[in-house]
Amino acid sequence: MQPILPLNFVWPKESLEDALEELQAPVLDLEGFLKGDNEATLHASKLVRKSCMSHGFFQVINHGVDPLLIGEAYDQMDAFFKLPIVRKLSVLKTQGSMWGYSGAHADRFSSKLPWKETLSFPFYDNTLEPVVTNYFNSTLGEDFELAGVAFQKYCEAMKRLGMKLIELLAISLGVGRSHYKDMFEEGCSIMRCNYYPSCQQPSLALGTGPHCDPTSVTILHQDQVGGLDVFADKKWQTVRPRPDALVINIGDTFTALSNGRYKSCLHRAVVNKYKERRSLAFFLCPKEDKVVRPPEDIVLRDGTKRYPDFTWSNLLEFTQKYYRADEATLQNFTKWLLSSKP
Repeated sequence: MQPILPLNFVWPKESLEDALEELQAPVLDLEGFLKGDNEATLHASKLVRKSCMSHGFFQVINHGVDPLLIGEAYDQMDAFFKLPIVRKLSVLKTQGSMWGYSGAHADRFSSKLPWKETLSFPFYDNTLEPVVTNYFNSTLGEDFELAGVAFQKYCEAMKRLGMKLIELLAISLGVGRSHYKDMFEEGCSIMRCNYYPSCQQPSLALGTGPHCDPTSVTILHQDQVGGLDVFADKKWQTVRPRPDALVINIGDTFTALSNGRYKSCLHRAVVNKYKERRSLAFFLCPKEDKVVRPPEDIVLRDGTKRYPDFTWSNLLEFTQKYYRADEATLQNFTKWLLSSKP
């Protein structure tokens, strides 16, 4: 049978192996930690340490983000992706920019294209301006003012949670709880809405190919269709969606910040023959000029420093201009960095 899927959407067999079991990632109840309960914090940090040392994925419940806010974000995202293509193309990502609409990242790549559409925009809160509301107003006009307001609130909630997670990660690594705070407070984070249409030949395509996130910490809400797979213990495993949970995973930058102790894990999104799938991804990023370097005492305990110092803007440039993120981004970035330094 001839594939009806255009060839540039067909992925190699090794990327397409089925996930046959479910990832046993802990579901952390954050309520005690967020209220400052010491025992609950200790318990949560132990679970975090265990999952981050093996695969870097866990889910959180009682995370303090209003479910109505999440629902509103989905409604606004659906309204955007249902627009006529001409309207979506009016906010098309341009060469060298990270912000805007992208269909299958075809602006950057020509093969192994992901079966998805995305809308990406920046969020930072070290300003009085509502950055996201302004982004929607200036790019999509006043019809999307409400979308801008909803996503502004959503991003603010994600950033607050992200800062608490960074604190929990510091505790779990045995360093001062505010060790990483300064690194992230003024960073520009990335918000991405993912829309995966149904696909006639899901066994040949991927919604997102296998990759590790180059950022620090990802906070993801996936709808109930499912499709997030993680490569752990040498096999693909599914992450079952829970409406009340957010999926958290470590990115390459935090791997470097933990001196390689915490894993940035290979993951992908599969597509569905009958249903469309959506997800909301918030990528917490450090301030671009901050030096990414693990705490001294971790390096002393480990006896070696695993990665050279770099800034988030170095790694961002590498993944935007020179390299398509995969499981070896950090190693290849390290080589590139050392060879390009005078």
